[in-house]
Amino acid sequence: MSAATFVNLPVADLDRAVEFFTALGFTARPRQPGADSAQLTLGDSTHLILHTPAAFAAFAGAGVCDTATSREVIVGLGVDRRDRVDALVDVAVLAGGTSLGPGQDLGFMYMRGFRDLDGHQWSFLHLPG
Repeated sequence: MSAATFVNLPVADLDRAVEFFTALGFTARPRQPGADSAQLTLGDSTHLILHTPAAFAAFAGAGVCDTATSREVIVGLGVDRRDRVDALVDVAVLAGGTSLGPGQDLGFMYMRGFRDLDGHQWSFLHLPG
């Protein structure tokens, strides 16, 4: 089965969130002025849909999670080189995100995490070999 992945997240400031993820290498698709959502693409099959909180709640049929006190999901993105993991988290921090500390070498995988502007948890990881 070949499938695309669509990650949907609520964000407080849609324009600022689009800028943040564009700095990480996502490509923003054009959107209508005043739109409540924005679609970004990373690669051929990974898409990120950002929504205002009201649009997300309407889409999900439930309230928005408080990222200061809980995690609904951790999004992990694989990269082709170990040094790229640290470089991308450093870019995320420069763009306003928060590092979750140094990278972790688990032998079979190297990863490092960060929180985006809205507190959603992400990690970049490299699986050697």
